[in-house]
Amino acid sequence: MLTNLFDGVAYGMLLFVLACGLSVTLGLMNFINLAHGAFAMAGGYVAAYCVNRLGAPFLAGLPLAFVASALTGVVLERTLYVHVYGKSHLDQVLFTIGLVFMSVAAVDFVQGSQQQFIALPAFLRSRFEVLGVSIGAYRLLIIGICGALALALQLALTRTRFGSRLRAAVDDPRVARGLGINVDAIFMVTFAVGSGLAGLGGALGAEILGLDPSFPLKFMVYFLIVVTVGGASSIIGPFLASILLGVADVAGKYYVPEAGAFVIYTVMIVVLLWRPQGLFAPRLAR
Repeated sequence: MLTNLFDGVAYGMLLFVLACGLSVTLGLMNFINLAHGAFAMAGGYVAAYCVNRLGAPFLAGLPLAFVASALTGVVLERTLYVHVYGKSHLDQVLFTIGLVFMSVAAVDFVQGSQQQFIALPAFLRSRFEVLGVSIGAYRLLIIGICGALALALQLALTRTRFGSRLRAAVDDPRVARGLGINVDAIFMVTFAVGSGLAGLGGALGAEILGLDPSFPLKFMVYFLIVVTVGGASSIIGPFLASILLGVADVAGKYYVPEAGAFVIYTVMIVVLLWRPQGLFAPRLAR
């Protein structure tokens, strides 16, 4: 049981690092980016290419995936996304879902439709026992990286000048510009970081989730569930929601295999019936 709990926490942490960029763009920038999974897929393929074909160490492939996805995010944000910020949410959904299908077709043409995995080094494939709990080194690495990211993001958004400027730019861009805040640069950096985190999540999750051209479509719902259940107004909400959903998903597949992945949707429905604004979002005043 404790082993399943550990694996569920690791899976939840992976969901968080995949979805936290969407939480930033949706909750803080008020922009619906359904193409978030495409950046995760890009990071996964960059890491797989560097590790499997170029022979780069796995731990070196992770920052390369982050940088590649972040740079891709900067280019697309400056050329395409910047024109959609002021549009309606429906326009944003249609625009970004179009990017998803374009990315799926492009990757399928270049890489083919076969599923790929990243070759892990021997020390990450090992398992060891602590107090009767079987712990995988790779999942322990995921927990460590994702926990550090959650803490760093929360501190950056709540305790730094950049976080204050970002909130001001979202609340009222015109007033923010009048105060000397470079709103365009703030949005560009925020989008780049969100895209880079998605790419890092794609690289970390390639061995567990698999990597193929349909990746953005298969896991789009999971990203949205994490942000919806946790609430899009903070980082802590999606972080705790990811752990809850990860543990529920792993436990459901182990103890109720006939239900399959339906357990995570059941948790989402129950939470949203109880708190439509998200489990960890502040209650709306009546």
